[in-house]
Amino acid sequence: MAVIRPFRAVRPDPSAAPRVAAVPYDVVDVEEARALAAVSPLSFLHVSRAEIDLPSGIDPHEDIVYRTAAERYRALKRDAPLVEEESPSLYLYHLDADGHGQTGVAACYSLAEYDSNVIKKHERTRQDKEDDRTRHIVELRAQTGPVFLAHRPVPELDDLVRRVRAAGEPLVDFAALDGVRHAIWRVGADLVPAFVDAFRAVDALYIADGHHRAASGARARDVVRSDEAHFFLAVAFPSDQLRILPYNRVVRDLNGMTPSHFLGEVARVFSMKSGPAAPFEKGEVSMYVEGAWHTIDLESAGVPGGGVLETLDGNVLQERLLKPILGIQDVRTDPRIEFVGGAKGTRTLEQLVDSGKMAVAFSMYPVSILELMEVSDAGEIMPPKSTWFEPKLRDGLLIHEI
Repeated sequence: MAVIRPFRAVRPDPSAAPRVAAVPYDVVDVEEARALAAVSPLSFLHVSRAEIDLPSGIDPHEDIVYRTAAERYRALKRDAPLVEEESPSLYLYHLDADGHGQTGVAACYSLAEYDSNVIKKHERTRQDKEDDRTRHIVELRAQTGPVFLAHRPVPELDDLVRRVRAAGEPLVDFAALDGVRHAIWRVGADLVPAFVDAFRAVDALYIADGHHRAASGARARDVVRSDEAHFFLAVAFPSDQLRILPYNRVVRDLNGMTPSHFLGEVARVFSMKSGPAAPFEKGEVSMYVEGAWHTIDLESAGVPGGGVLETLDGNVLQERLLKPILGIQDVRTDPRIEFVGGAKGTRTLEQLVDSGKMAVAFSMYPVSILELMEVSDAGEIMPPKSTWFEPKLRDGLLIHEI
C-alpha cells in the first residue's frame, strides 16, 4: 500500500514555465549546464547547478555554491515569479516525445515507505552525490526536482487520470527545446481523496530515476525538523507507459592490445558477426572498433545461472568481456570507462571512437521495466548505468518546500 500526500506546490507562473524548466541537474556537466542556462536567465540550472554563475573551475561542493543556489532561488521566486499554491494539491505531469506519451501523479511520497522498502531501489548511491544534494535541499529548504517513480498499472488510477485530463486545460503546457512536451494539471480538491485511496492498491513503488534525490531527501529529514521533511517530491508513472533507452558504454583503451588482437580475444569467447549499430534483441551487444560495427552474441559465451540479475546483458558483458579482456574490474570507479545515454544515439558512440577519445564502444539492448522490477523485488542491485529513462522530468516546474 503506497501513501501519497498533497502538497502546496511552488511553481512558475505559467507564462514563465518554459523559461524556468531545466533538465535534471545530473544529466549535464558544468559546461553543458552553462550553455543551456545562457538561453534563459530564469533557467532553474542557475539554482540546481549554481556553480555555473561562479568562476570557472570552482569546486561545486564549496560553501559558496550552496549559498549562491539559495540566493538564486530567492531571486527566481521574485523574478519569474514562482507562486505558492494556497492549499495542498496533487498534480498530473504528462510527457510526450516522438509520439510516446506518459502521465504520472506528482505528489509527496512517504520517506517511511522509502525506509521500509515499499519504495524500492535498484541502484547504489555515491556518498559524494548524496552529500551534494542533501546540502542543496537543506540550504534551500526545498526539494526542487522530482524523483521518477514507477508502479504496476492500477485501473482506478488510470480512470482518475483520464477524468482530470478531460476536465480542463493544463496549468502548464509547452514544448522544450529538445521537442519534449511537458504538461501539468492540478487535481481538483474533490478528486484528491480518490487519488489517495487509489494509491492504496499500489503494492510497491520503484525508483526509476533519482536514487540520489530520494536518498538525499531521507538524509535532509534528519536535519530539517519539519513534518514536510518526512515526504519527498516524486512523480509516479504506470510501468506500462514507460520507455527505457539503452545505456551504452565506451572504453578509453584496449588494455594494451591492438585492435586486431582485441577482436581476436573477443572472438575466442563469443560468436561475433558484422554490424549493425544497434542490437536487435536481448542477448546481443553491438561493438564499434576500428570504424566497424560487430554484433556479439552474449549467450554464446554461456549465460551464468541464477536469477534475472545474472542474465542481464550489462552483467554478462561485464563478467565475460569488460573484466577479463579489457581489465575493467569495477565500472563504478574505473576512469577508463564512461557511459552514454541512449538518447544521444549510436552516432555519438562512433564519433567518440573515431575521434580517438575512446577506443571501443558498446551499444546495448535496453533493459525492460519488468526486469528492473524483478531485480528490485529480489532486493538486488542493477549493474551501474543499466537504464536510461526517456523522456525526463524537468526541474523547477513543481517544488516542495520543507
